[in-house]
Amino acid sequence: MWTKLRRSLPLQLLLAALMAWLFALTFSETADIAQQGWYQLLMLGKTSYIGLLKMVVGIVVMLSLLEGITNIGSTVRLRKLGTSTLLFYSFTTFIAISLGLGASLLMPAWQPLTEFAPVADGVRLISEEAADGNAIAAKLLNMALINPVAALADGNLLAIVLFSFLLGVALLSSLPSKHPLFEVLSGLSKGVNTMVRGIVRLSPVAVFAIVFEFSVRGGESLFGQLALFALLVFVLTVVHGAVVLPTIAKVATGIRFTTLFKAISAPMAMAFATSSSTAALPLAMRSAEEELGVSQSTSSMVLPLGAVMNMDGTALFEGVAAIFLAQLFGIDLTTTGMIMIFIMAMVSSVGAPGMPSGSMSGMQLVLLAAGIPLEAIAILLIIERPLDTFRTAVNVEGDLIAALVVDKWQHRSAGVSTPTVAQLQST
Repeated sequence: MWTKLRRSLPLQLLLAALMAWLFALTFSETADIAQQGWYQLLMLGKTSYIGLLKMVVGIVVMLSLLEGITNIGSTVRLRKLGTSTLLFYSFTTFIAISLGLGASLLMPAWQPLTEFAPVADGVRLISEEAADGNAIAAKLLNMALINPVAALADGNLLAIVLFSFLLGVALLSSLPSKHPLFEVLSGLSKGVNTMVRGIVRLSPVAVFAIVFEFSVRGGESLFGQLALFALLVFVLTVVHGAVVLPTIAKVATGIRFTTLFKAISAPMAMAFATSSSTAALPLAMRSAEEELGVSQSTSSMVLPLGAVMNMDGTALFEGVAAIFLAQLFGIDLTTTGMIMIFIMAMVSSVGAPGMPSGSMSGMQLVLLAAGIPLEAIAILLIIERPLDTFRTAVNVEGDLIAALVVDKWQHRSAGVSTPTVAQLQST
């Protein structure tokens, strides 16, 4: 039992939250514990964890984006398949976020846990007065077009994402595909992601501190609301994976639902088991070529790119989570706040590492953009990992459908018939 607990972070997080809630029951809401040494030490642990997240988030997003773009290989491949692939990925991500935000706004408002929300230090929000389209565009440009070093120092992730994208395209255009710099970027990305995994190992301490703090303040409704939030995310993820994506595949290629799910079930199961779209990539490429009849040139481009840049389930989760946490912390989201959440959910899903709980890096970008304190990350960690398995399976499903659709588009543009899908329908 002890070995299982030591190796299972989700179990540690659940146990930490439960212990914090039970410990908080021994105190009354009027108890003055803020000046006690043990409480200050507990809050110091929470502050340290949040500070570590702030320290690495910008670098994680930058390196993930640079590695994803440079992995394309060449500008020739980018011109041939990149436009179609990115358009399809953008379209499905747009639908996923719209589904998540729309359902969240139609739901009754979540009950706030605190009387006021402490906005994270250094967060620069768009003013409520600047609600028209031109003002929003101007503010976004002012936030994005700044010195990248200053952006890293200030935590301006919108500017970091834009600079990373432009630099990645420039490197791809000017350097050969086997240039040592690309190996350096890959190594740095792996090193930083290892650092992130080490920081996440400290999350039980932060979860204990935050749940205890909320419970003492009268936030006993936290677990009930988390359960309803998890149910909402699960239902929306199933709708997107079982209805939206297969419908797109049917309309674009004519493939039957049963044929599609039979072909992609193995890589989806691998993604579900490992919570890693990267780990499922080899099996996904084989299934795309052997089961769906996708050409090798298309699968080798679309699927690796999708493992980094196509995160429908992640984008949906981040949109729903941002609304949930904003209402939980009593933050009144304006029109501009909603637009920022929408944009950042799309952008952060592009840079989400394809590993277990990789969406937590991008989630910080969404929270910072909406002015939600980063300590909210610890609340999500309580139920994030179980949901991550379903999200990752949907992400891989989206990658495979993208490969099928893009391959169909490529054959149409070349004037070549595609009997593969017709044969698949008859099986």
